[in-house]
Amino acid sequence: MLDRAVMVFCAVGCVEPQSETVWRQADKYHVPRICFVNKMDRTGADFLKAVSEIREKLGANPIPLQIPIGAEDDFRGIVDLITNKAYVWDETSKGMVFNEIEIPDDIKETVATYRASLIEGIAEESDELLEKFIADPNSLSVDEMVDAIRKATLEMRITPVLCGSAFKNKGIQNLMDAVTAYLPSPIDLPPVTGINPYTEKHEERHPDPDKEFASLAFKISTDPYVGKIAFIRVYSGTLKAGMQMLNTGTGKKERISRIMQMHANKQNPVEMLEAGDIGALVGFKEIRTGDTLCAIDAPIVLENINFPEPVITMAVEPKTQDDFEKLIEALGKLTDEDPTFKMKTDEETGQLVISGMGELHLDIIVDRLRREYNIESNRGKPQVAYKEALASTITHQEVYKKQTGGRGKFADITFEIGPADEGIVGLQFISEVKGGRLPKEYIEAVRKGFSMAMLNGPLAGFAVFSMKVVLLDGTTHPVDSDQLAFEIAANMGFRNATRKMKLQMLEPIMKLEVLTPDAYIGEISSDLNKRRGQIEEVTSKVNFQVLRAQVPLAGMFGYVTTLRSLSSGRASSSMEFSHFAELPNDLLEEVLYKIKGYVVKV
Repeated sequence: MLDRAVMVFCAVGCVEPQSETVWRQADKYHVPRICFVNKMDRTGADFLKAVSEIREKLGANPIPLQIPIGAEDDFRGIVDLITNKAYVWDETSKGMVFNEIEIPDDIKETVATYRASLIEGIAEESDELLEKFIADPNSLSVDEMVDAIRKATLEMRITPVLCGSAFKNKGIQNLMDAVTAYLPSPIDLPPVTGINPYTEKHEERHPDPDKEFASLAFKISTDPYVGKIAFIRVYSGTLKAGMQMLNTGTGKKERISRIMQMHANKQNPVEMLEAGDIGALVGFKEIRTGDTLCAIDAPIVLENINFPEPVITMAVEPKTQDDFEKLIEALGKLTDEDPTFKMKTDEETGQLVISGMGELHLDIIVDRLRREYNIESNRGKPQVAYKEALASTITHQEVYKKQTGGRGKFADITFEIGPADEGIVGLQFISEVKGGRLPKEYIEAVRKGFSMAMLNGPLAGFAVFSMKVVLLDGTTHPVDSDQLAFEIAANMGFRNATRKMKLQMLEPIMKLEVLTPDAYIGEISSDLNKRRGQIEEVTSKVNFQVLRAQVPLAGMFGYVTTLRSLSSGRASSSMEFSHFAELPNDLLEEVLYKIKGYVVKV
């Protein structure tokens, strides 16, 4: 649902692994964007190197619209290539005031080269501009240049690049102007599409304040004074304070008592939000991240947000028993805010287990418990969140009967169970029951039963990563059948069917990038081999070597500490989740043995 973006890069680190991930996501969803090279005042800052890496690593077509005046401690301004004017910031005003100056002599040649290249590219945008350029290269007006750059940006043929230092407020005014000038407004975009939950037909919502109201809740946060806040983007229509709307995510109606526009940590009350606005809602009952909020008489479900599965778990407990209820409440608020963070109570040990996307993620959660909620906690060692998978397909019939002297329970289902289709995560449920042999509510109960059964896999108790269930047939009893009976039958059918199937254990694989001096590349490579890592490439980067590999998460706990000892503290690394992969057979028994003590006592 993202329709515009500002990509921020470090002037020293340039394109990092996480930058590549976000860039690929933006490409996938066809999001126009501009780039901002930040931290130009840091030691080692190099604007043109960052532009070069954006081109080489991301396959983009970056077009600098500015040239920095100075760098590192000497960074003091920029030259705007469109207006051909230089600006420097007033240090005493913390970047709020800037003055126009003559272009410094030491960068005049660089400015002339890049401006000439920019104007040539703009001239190629239309025959009219090309004719003007041929007659006089300096005849193109600022408005004509801005319009041409905007057109090429919206068509994703170029990516404008600006620079500055956000910490010192240098270049931020120019960046805001660029967002307005080059990125799409709501009316530049096609209408948002969704599905009517009642008719299951595709519908559109146009960015018009007078049309049916439709919005998406993209973030939930907790404020100590006003409680839960839901951040929404309005795609169509108008939302007024006190108006009742439908949450198609929960199927319930919501009445919003207050609407606010957020400016950093300031909350400005407003009377309404219109199409294209982003605002915050207060006073709702139940809104979750990804829920669609719409007009009651025009229901629609917009594209939801897909969140990755947690890959690491850790046991936590409060240092004092009096804080236990406070801990549960605080973790509940954090799970509302962050859909990639989960918590549960382990049934066997009774411990509270939290799950997230990595060690740093869980470290920040524990730190927030201390800073924001004043809860000191003990924690266990991080554990890998393995997954299970089905490797074969079978057809199974499950009959559930129970007689207790009065009304009993009866459910009979026949289903096919096996691996899900490629690209599908979670439960892929298909009903092929014909002739109304099972009521819709019983079919939904069967789906719910399989969905719940997936949370506890048959191999070692881990959640099943994905599976496909095709409900083929079923029978009912006129008295004893109900929804609960069919839900239980589905759960039992999953257990009994998977005992006859080939199963796999999956483990999370991380993409790793290590930046190290040349002298230590051998030791680091050898250490990664011991951790079952697969080295993909090694490249050079200014007296350093950049090693990229894929390594099982189980071998990466505490890796930064090991890395520093290997390379005398001069190496750095970054990791991101890549995928789940099947465990090698020779390690399966060892892992299953370790899983017996899966939740580590604190």
